[in-house]
Amino acid sequence: MTQTITRLFDNYADAEAAVAELERMGVPHRDISIVANNTDHAHDHRIAARKPDDAAGEAAEDAGKGAGIGGLVGAGGGLLAGLGLLAIPGLGPVVAAGWLASTAVGALAGAAVGGAGGGLIGALTHAGVSKEDAHVYSEGVRRGATLLSVKVDDNKEVEVRRTLDGFNGVEAAGRGVAYREDGWSQYDESAPAYSSEEAERERTRYTGDRGEPRV
Repeated sequence: MTQTITRLFDNYADAEAAVAELERMGVPHRDISIVANNTDHAHDHRIAARKPDDAAGEAAEDAGKGAGIGGLVGAGGGLLAGLGLLAIPGLGPVVAAGWLASTAVGALAGAAVGGAGGGLIGALTHAGVSKEDAHVYSEGVRRGATLLSVKVDDNKEVEVRRTLDGFNGVEAAGRGVAYREDGWSQYDESAPAYSSEEAERERTRYTGDRGEPRV
């Protein structure tokens, strides 16, 4: 059987390193997906490095208007070689690659799935993530975290979980507790996007290993 394993990363570099390790382990590119909030343009340079001149800025503008996913499925150089800018319903501009982002904008599973309770929530629940956890993961991305989701066969489950946790991946249960202590109840796709300052504070608020607030 195949299952979906998902984690939040407060540091994009940790998620990037986890992707590299998953690929080294032989997990196919098609089974890995990454989504990172780009409302504050924190990741524009990752796209600019692959595009000439002002193409990255134009792509970011298109993403804000709800552009399609383009080439979001990993290219020959690895999953992150397919990183692209787009807009996921309810989240706004993100940088993303892989199947989860494709589903969220309705490119693979259809608009009905992409629009179910927010694009990312619909994509996650369609992949087998509980609705409660999907709300936490979507809220995490809204606040500036990076989401990494992997489809794995049962015989690789333990190894993949160990890898994601080893790179400071955070499960929904722990992060959800922290959010609810602040009065949060569920993801609201109409909530305003985080400013650059808010996103940076949120990224540095947590230890990144078990979702507990810094003391």
